[in-house]
Amino acid sequence: MAAFYPVFLLLHIASVVAWVGGMFFAYMCLRPVAAQLLEPPLRLRLWRDVFARFFPWVWGAIVLIPVSGMSILIPVGVDNAPSRWFWMLRAGTVMIAIYLYVFFVPYRALRKAVAASDWKAGGAALGRIRRWVGINTIIGFVTIAIVTLGRYLPS
Repeated sequence: MAAFYPVFLLLHIASVVAWVGGMFFAYMCLRPVAAQLLEPPLRLRLWRDVFARFFPWVWGAIVLIPVSGMSILIPVGVDNAPSRWFWMLRAGTVMIAIYLYVFFVPYRALRKAVAASDWKAGGAALGRIRRWVGINTIIGFVTIAIVTLGRYLPS
């Protein structure tokens, strides 16, 4: 198992980069430009299609992150693992729960609203997605900070 540690670490970090980086890009770069340039019907269609491309990557990440994380943790042993790893596990669990909510509730509502050309309902669904993606982005960056800087903080 130890021989595969670098592979599991790569899968773990790459999955986090894809998920958290994708949320950061969507929230901080794409969202403001789309809101500025596009009328609601086109903006809501854009987001529906962007999420349709991004969310399969997130599904992969929410599988690979826990699997690779546990594959790294088990050989080290729960008693020997740094406490920051358990903060990462807790935060990742919360982030996955938020993603599942976003995917199954407001994203489903967004798709339904766009299909029905109900722009008001679509805007409301997109607002809920935006709020939760913002929260998940913050949790993701705080988790990255805890895990990378934690080794330099007093225990």
